[in-house]
Amino acid sequence: MGKQTNIYLEENKKIGLPSKDEKRIIFFGNSITQNWSEYTDYLNENNYINRGISGQTTYQMLLRFRDDVVNLKPAAVVILAGINDLAGNNGPVTKEEVIDNIKSMAEIANANGIKVFLSSILPTYDFIWTPGVYPANDVIEINNNIKDYCENGNSTYVDYHTTMKDNRDGLKDNFTYWVEEVKRYDGVHPNKEGYQEMERIVSNKLKEIL
Repeated sequence: MGKQTNIYLEENKKIGLPSKDEKRIIFFGNSITQNWSEYTDYLNENNYINRGISGQTTYQMLLRFRDDVVNLKPAAVVILAGINDLAGNNGPVTKEEVIDNIKSMAEIANANGIKVFLSSILPTYDFIWTPGVYPANDVIEINNNIKDYCENGNSTYVDYHTTMKDNRDGLKDNFTYWVEEVKRYDGVHPNKEGYQEMERIVSNKLKEIL
């Protein structure tokens, strides 16, 4: 899992500031965001900017939020974060720390006049790369907290969890892909059908607000 913090620095310089009539929208996240365009053309067709980095936790995302979001002066940012924290990618972390990091990103964006869309963490039962960790209940708790925060503040909640979960509160098999070497579904990362479901949900939210 890559943890680079600066892979977009050169690209950010080339992009520059938005034109007068441009409604720039940035999708900011981890591998689920970074891999989006490998499965569909949704981000490219809409000229949305992808600022996902595989493996990153909310701490790492917060550190690059100014470079990869604020300084690009978008009209809006769609943030999807938190699952790598629960997998322990950078060691133990509390749910409260994850929630606070997500809120901090939202507040930095709001302070800079950027509309904020906070995504639910996708349903996840377990991790191939971190055996023995079962985050489904923690995912639900964090999502409920994010939803409450959005309802009481200046952010919009994007609920991927409700329609994408199975009866274990994991990701439905038809929304993820088979990993042959371990003879099971990945269960964290979406496949094309999973991304198309996410696109349906986030598109409706973006239309409502923007």
